[in-house]
Amino acid sequence: MSVSWFGDNETVKEFPSVLPAPHFDPQYDVRELRAAMRGFGTDEQALIDILCQRSNDQRQSIMEHYGRIVARPLIADLKSELSGNFKNVIIGLMFPTNHYCAKQLHKAMKGIVRIKEDVLVEILCSRSYEEIEKIAAAYQSLYGTTLIEDVRKGTSGTFRQLLIMTLQKMTDQSNGYGDWAYDPVKAKDQAKILYKAGERKIETDVNVFLDIFGFAVQRRRQVTIIFHEYEKISGKTIEHLMKSKVSGAVLNGLLTTVKTIRNRPAYFAERLKIAISGWGTDNDTLIRIILSRCEIDLTNIMYEYKRMYGKSLFDAVKVSSFLLAYIPILIC
Repeated sequence: MSVSWFGDNETVKEFPSVLPAPHFDPQYDVRELRAAMRGFGTDEQALIDILCQRSNDQRQSIMEHYGRIVARPLIADLKSELSGNFKNVIIGLMFPTNHYCAKQLHKAMKGIVRIKEDVLVEILCSRSYEEIEKIAAAYQSLYGTTLIEDVRKGTSGTFRQLLIMTLQKMTDQSNGYGDWAYDPVKAKDQAKILYKAGERKIETDVNVFLDIFGFAVQRRRQVTIIFHEYEKISGKTIEHLMKSKVSGAVLNGLLTTVKTIRNRPAYFAERLKIAISGWGTDNDTLIRIILSRCEIDLTNIMYEYKRMYGKSLFDAVKVSSFLLAYIPILIC
């Protein structure tokens, strides 16, 4: 089991909601999938019972056996049989998580209308550097270009600078570099810099925030100490300071970094709450978070959702979205 980070530098176990199926038999699953898609109509429940109750490694094995037995790619058959959000859920499940995130980043940057900055922030500002490295490698294998190059082309200004810092290895490895390394003296100094920036009546240079928080996920303990030192000096949270001095996509990115260092499952719970509130459900965000986290920490996210909003994620989705018919197993 991997570990997450939040609280006062405590390690917390991450619990997925999807686990490997016991007594797994990929050839049996291939036969059941063929039966579900044979003839007029598709047995969607059979697809759910199989593909939503297998780990990603098991789904990769199913695809391999399907190709050998049926002599056609499973994904091609699923695409021809399914449509709408159900298709998005099932097809999304068939990719390894890093490849799925890479595809979501590519889609966000290559959209016809506009770049979806919130998707870039959600993925790039909420992961550890080790996770980002794996997503970037998947991106290059899928598209033949580097993720950092497409970010450079697709974004601009300070927002581009922030995203590039999440993609680059920190070169200065002193002063609290590494997840649990820290330099309390430097943390106090940086907290004082932030306090002085907050006291200014004129607009604060956003580079102050980038200098301190641009590589935050590569030195989480150090940044957590900065949070505490700033609160001691000012009596306010670092989030309050950021909201008063920064705006737009850069603010979204900085706040996402802070929230995920404090409590990453709570950040995703908040994102899900926003997705299923308002006039219409944001099914793209709902699907993206559930699929990308179901084999990492979706159980933690469900716990935080209930703690924060007094309602289970299952019940919240049931009220707001017809997607419950497609993904109940992933959020139970």
